[in-house]
Amino acid sequence: MKATFSIAILSLLFLASCMGYKEFPVESDYSYEGDFKKYKTFNFLDTRSSGPDSSIQNHIIEESIKARMELQGYDYSEEAPRLLVSYKIFYDSLFFTGYEQPDLEMFIEYEESIDKDMDPVKYNLRQGTLLVLIYDRERKKSIWQGYASGVFGNQYFNDKRYLQGAVRSIFDQYKVFAEGFVVEKKKLR
Repeated sequence: MKATFSIAILSLLFLASCMGYKEFPVESDYSYEGDFKKYKTFNFLDTRSSGPDSSIQNHIIEESIKARMELQGYDYSEEAPRLLVSYKIFYDSLFFTGYEQPDLEMFIEYEESIDKDMDPVKYNLRQGTLLVLIYDRERKKSIWQGYASGVFGNQYFNDKRYLQGAVRSIFDQYKVFAEGFVVEKKKLR
């Protein structure tokens, strides 16, 4: 009886924790000129020239992006990073043009045989969009962008876990590991 009660309590706690996770409407697209197999280092694009912004959201967003990039094997570098990451918060609704493309992983694996025509897609992004851009510093081109709609403008936009979830949702679309990064599979005993 005690075991059944314990299992029921654990099940309820698990369900409650799942209900707290918010999935955001996310889209992404990429440039066919990206050299995705060759990137190792990153830093943030210096935006201080456009005025200081020390909001708590920016600090949380940057730390979340940095943690995710490092998790995927990229090294944070102050000197000549290959990738520059930028992000922008749009508090109003907006129309945005993206592209209909094969998944990024499919493009990387079958690059030579992929039809590189890009059909534009118009997105009506809800109020409070977080846009993340990744630039190839050497090629001077944006190579990837991901956006989550409806992130800001509610009571949770200062909540650290909420913002981390938004960044995680965006980077779930960027499943590219750094050059030379090896994912080790642990043997189960």
